[in-house]
Amino acid sequence: IVSEILRLNEDPNVQGLALDLPESLYSSKVLNAVKPEKDVDGLSSVNLGRLVHGDVCDCLVPPTVRAVMELLEDIGGKKVLLVGARGAEGAALQSMLQRRGAAVLSCHWKAPQLQSELRHADAVVFGSTKPDDVPVSWIKPGATIISCAHDPLSEKHSYGQQNNPAAEKTVGSLAVAMRMQNMVKNMERWIQSQQYRKWDLRSLKLQPLSPVPSDIEISRAQSPKAVDVLAKEIGLLTDEIEIYGQTKAKVRLSLLERLKDQPDGKYVLVAGITPTPLGEGKSTVTVGLVQALTAHLNINSFACLRQPSQGPTFGVKGGAAGGGYAQVIPMEEFNLHLTGDIHAITAANNLLAAAIDARILHENTQSDKSLYNRLVPVVNGMRGFSAIQLARLRRLGINKTDPETLTEEEISKFVRLDIDPSTITWQRVVDTNDRFLRKITLGQANTEKGFVRQAQFDIAVASEIMAILALTTSLQDMKERLGRMVVANDKKGEPVTAEDLGVTGALAVLMKDAIKPTLMQTLEGTPVFVHAGPFANIAHGNSSVLADKIALKLVGEKGFVVTEAGFGADIGMEKFFNIKCRASGLVPSVVVLVATVRALKMHGGGPNVTAGAPLKKEYTEENLQLVADGCCNLQKQIQITQLFGVPVVVALNVFKTDSPAEVDLVCKIAKESGAFDAVPCNHWSAGGKGAVKLAQAVEKAANQKTSFKYLYSLELPIVEKIRIIAQKVYGAQDIELSPVAQSQVDRYTRQGFGNLPICMAKTHLSLSHQPERKGVPTGFILPISDVRASIGAGFIYPLVGTMSTMPGLPTRPCFYDIDLDPITEQVKGLF
Repeated sequence: IVSEILRLNEDPNVQGLALDLPESLYSSKVLNAVKPEKDVDGLSSVNLGRLVHGDVCDCLVPPTVRAVMELLEDIGGKKVLLVGARGAEGAALQSMLQRRGAAVLSCHWKAPQLQSELRHADAVVFGSTKPDDVPVSWIKPGATIISCAHDPLSEKHSYGQQNNPAAEKTVGSLAVAMRMQNMVKNMERWIQSQQYRKWDLRSLKLQPLSPVPSDIEISRAQSPKAVDVLAKEIGLLTDEIEIYGQTKAKVRLSLLERLKDQPDGKYVLVAGITPTPLGEGKSTVTVGLVQALTAHLNINSFACLRQPSQGPTFGVKGGAAGGGYAQVIPMEEFNLHLTGDIHAITAANNLLAAAIDARILHENTQSDKSLYNRLVPVVNGMRGFSAIQLARLRRLGINKTDPETLTEEEISKFVRLDIDPSTITWQRVVDTNDRFLRKITLGQANTEKGFVRQAQFDIAVASEIMAILALTTSLQDMKERLGRMVVANDKKGEPVTAEDLGVTGALAVLMKDAIKPTLMQTLEGTPVFVHAGPFANIAHGNSSVLADKIALKLVGEKGFVVTEAGFGADIGMEKFFNIKCRASGLVPSVVVLVATVRALKMHGGGPNVTAGAPLKKEYTEENLQLVADGCCNLQKQIQITQLFGVPVVVALNVFKTDSPAEVDLVCKIAKESGAFDAVPCNHWSAGGKGAVKLAQAVEKAANQKTSFKYLYSLELPIVEKIRIIAQKVYGAQDIELSPVAQSQVDRYTRQGFGNLPICMAKTHLSLSHQPERKGVPTGFILPISDVRASIGAGFIYPLVGTMSTMPGLPTRPCFYDIDLDPITEQVKGLF
């Protein structure tokens, strides 16, 4: 019985459980197996506790008890005797009668004082069948007698003689009616639980130290809430989360259907000026902003961040959880493995890569007939096409379902993909900075029968599957996008897709959990979604559409969702608007543009900034002229934002070396250049408290009327779309396509891919294609060396100059500082 109850507890289609068991089986073990929210009979200890405490609105009164109360109408001040009423029902009945003002006494049938008590009771409630050795004459004349014992033959019995009439009422049918009312009430409560609920969020307190400790020390000093507690605070239901450990959980996409009628909150993008190689703190600003909004201004807000790659974590950059007192915790879990999404992408990507080479080998070494017999084998005497094979037949114009009816020509068309190895664009991936995999030779074993070709590895986050995860809107949409991925051309120049290889379903299976966003929290206990992490050069560099959509429903109409775009506004923000917003249909309310005095000094002519090297004195001492000269880059990025019709608030991420005069100068120039507001932020050293002014500015800007528009029409030719981005965003004079790039443009246009948005692959260290050109370069010709396509993700990506999709390790990588304490199992050295 308990096993069946536990199964029904977890069934989302069952909203209530009622127990009809022999009396001997109503043990506390059975009664408490029922989830309190599904307990229609109200007999679990949780429900009973609420009843005894007087929380009648939060509990269900047991049907038998409700029936007794219905029959005992006016009992205030009267004496009620409960005989043989045991367990949960007896306790509930006693509590309800006392609340109604009755004097209640309870005893069992063998009690020596039973006769005396029956003589004085105004009402008697039998909890079990009356024994024959208890005469009716013991009962006070005119007393009301109610039997809770089930008697299927009769609902009324007469006791005594004419001079002592007493009518016994049984509760049977009435208890059934009361149970039905409980079912209705339980269903109403379930329907109410499905509606949007106001947050009841408990913020975590911060006590910032000075000097500011390392990120890992700060993270470890805070005690995060259990993730199921956080989920409940923000209105997630129990069956909408899948818990991974204590502090992270996957959120199921069913929430979107449940809250489909709930208005969205405000949508805020955090972008940046052209950064130094050290980064200017977009993630830190994102986290600080939501900590300020929720923990200090009591406004619902969500941060949506990308999952960091293992490459930078162990390479140059380190972790990406924010920093100081504005970060996601626990930071070691955020930066290492998380819930395995990148591993799933790696597995799916490499399965497809293996399928490509295996298919070429088998086609090279087998006849049409042999291939057909292996692709459509006889199983248990029957031969049949799989669903994906039938779809391929339909694409080939072969409308047959019986494998025995195909002609030789149709068989040849079906079994031969005829992949041209020189056109394969699908590479293997690994989530490690491994420069020696940038060019490899495949197929050197004798078993590959001479099929040797040159290939390469990319870093896992550069996989098109990662870009698809970030842009998809549903499981069905993801499956279709995976199937559309073009991996090569055949020898006639036509595209070959993952669907042609028959691997779409398998890829979707590997990605079925990765599609769910991961819920974590900030240092101040406010919610964060961590999902997807596409390369910000080759792909669009934004977290997922699904995380944004779910968060916008959860925060409510007056709440804020703050998401971050990779690199400078000329790359990440432009792609956010032209690619991600097109995929999601969401309209942004505000752009927060992150700047630092350090980066502005670099753009003003300051010396090179190199990761790992100490900063020159120009960056640690006041220099107003360098700042003023470098603000040209900030002004240009504000102008780029204004191209899209969205108000911009400049967040100046303040470092301890910045002078008040430098900070004031930047804010003054930003406002004069068209920013809605410009605010210095100290969240790194003070947490959300240091970003309250930024939060207030964002709230005001979000109330402005926006006139959001895309930069270009999808109907324009590929080259024209590239030119618009180069000229309007980067400030180029024109573009120049290499012969290879032009031939690819011609091919994609002929193949029907010309109406896709553009995802420029360009250095993030300059508005131009030359990393050393700082400030606002002008008059340059933007060279397009190649043009590639991510058809599943849904964009064309031109390569500006040479772009590496596999970073390398520096001389002294971060892993020198990373260690594990074998006693405490704590990670050391992450930053």
